[in-house]
Amino acid sequence: MTIALAWPLRSGLAVPAVVALVAVATFIGLGSWQLQRKAWKEALIESLERRLSAPPGDLPARERWASLAPASDEFRRVKFSAAFVPGAEALVYTSGSALRSDVSGPGYWVFAPAQVASGGVVVVNRGFVPEGRQDPATRAAGATTGDADLVGVMRWPESRGVFSPQDDPGRNLWFVRDPITIAAAKSWGEVAPFFIELESPQPPGGLPRAGALKVNLRNEHLQYAITWYGLALVVVVMFGLWFSRRAARSA
Repeated sequence: MTIALAWPLRSGLAVPAVVALVAVATFIGLGSWQLQRKAWKEALIESLERRLSAPPGDLPARERWASLAPASDEFRRVKFSAAFVPGAEALVYTSGSALRSDVSGPGYWVFAPAQVASGGVVVVNRGFVPEGRQDPATRAAGATTGDADLVGVMRWPESRGVFSPQDDPGRNLWFVRDPITIAAAKSWGEVAPFFIELESPQPPGGLPRAGALKVNLRNEHLQYAITWYGLALVVVVMFGLWFSRRAARSA
């Protein structure tokens, strides 16, 4: 046994063999992880398509808001009657949207508090305005008063990323769609733990531009998995060729 183990060590095969084995195991592991991601992404797309294509239901009552959760309620289409608070809005910068093909940045989401007729205040993403139309005076036709019947999609606050710029409340400029933080900074009072992506109605003048969300998520995990498995095969073949040539020279 000792002699059998010592031979590959003396012949310089141990290190290349270990390196090849580690590389193959790593590539196979990455390929398998991509297949798991593929299954997860397909389930996510199916769930989103089902929720976004369903007819809108009534917005849950205020007393239920605290019990709602993203896993079960995000992307639900809802309808409700509400009145926007006059003159209250916040601009959230965007460079585009993966769920709104009609939106391309740079531009801004217009977040505004709305008093729900059945009780409570919910922040509504009224839609997109392009660069240069931040000032409400440039889109005065879009101002609405009184109760309106709204249709939209429930969303939950975004998490602030490592590279997210700092908000600038002095300029009414925000970089994360977090209605709780925005409402606290602008003294809007207590608001729902979620916000609404407005689908309809479109305001007079067309801005802010509301719109339906559509699933447009990339799902290239199968290609990635094939690439990783292919690299594992390449390592096996290359090591086999190297070993064969080395054995031939030693014969």
